[in-house]
Amino acid sequence: MNDLNNNSNFDNESLNTVFHPSDFSKASEIAFAHALKLTIAANANLELFHVTQDSHSSNVDHFPSVRRTLEQWKVLPAGSTSSQVADLGISIKKKIVSSSDTVRSVLHQLEKNHSDLIVLATHQRDGISHILHKAVAEPVSRQSEIMTLFVPHGTEGFVSLKDGNINLRNILIPIAHNPDPQLAVDTASTLMNILEPEEPTFTLLHVGDESNLPKAKTYTKKNLTWKTVITKGNIVDQILSMEKEHSTDLIVMTTQGHVGLMDNFRGSTTEKILRNSNCPVLAVPVKQ
Repeated sequence: MNDLNNNSNFDNESLNTVFHPSDFSKASEIAFAHALKLTIAANANLELFHVTQDSHSSNVDHFPSVRRTLEQWKVLPAGSTSSQVADLGISIKKKIVSSSDTVRSVLHQLEKNHSDLIVLATHQRDGISHILHKAVAEPVSRQSEIMTLFVPHGTEGFVSLKDGNINLRNILIPIAHNPDPQLAVDTASTLMNILEPEEPTFTLLHVGDESNLPKAKTYTKKNLTWKTVITKGNIVDQILSMEKEHSTDLIVMTTQGHVGLMDNFRGSTTEKILRNSNCPVLAVPVKQ
């Protein structure tokens, strides 16, 4: 079975386990909706995880209810049972640990139980002490080297918490020679195969000269539209500008440790994208 986090193509069967760290906030509920939708679409396993400094203040009932959410989405009938959840081809695990080191606890859990995708909320304002402040989200993604979907605080993302509907019309993929853009293109394409949105448009964004445009194989399918935009300027500014101009629903980009996109796509650049993006960002690591 293929691994989501290597340089080869992957398919629906590669998304076996989705890991969702939660701080029980409203932002985490939105991220939870994305994690659950992906779990259902891929017939995967979902692991919900919470870190607390006071083991007496939290219990598993504080996690969003999977059954109640699926009933609200009309996936399950009202008054459903846990066996009906299992009949969907998914499994749900919930775990709470007591620790003062959130990053270490999350990474330890990921080492014990392999996950293919992390889905988490990111708080974009400095000074917020929630568990999923960017000081936690980014180190977890970077050190785990696991593909991560960041859902910014204050946004609805592309999965409706209310009814589970998907809004994925415009996907932005920044491309460069290093890291190889094919991984991001493959990942975005497969994500569309899993979620099956209506007529998505992929925009490949190259910041630089047209003569240096990277090559990437795109996939011909009746409901998919591909286009390439070439521009110049500051990488972060151009990505964020393109996001707003195209009403982007998702940014998909490859990352390579602290280097990442276009040689100078370092941690600080990634932070700027995550801090200022108004849509979810899917970071796909290129393993060394």
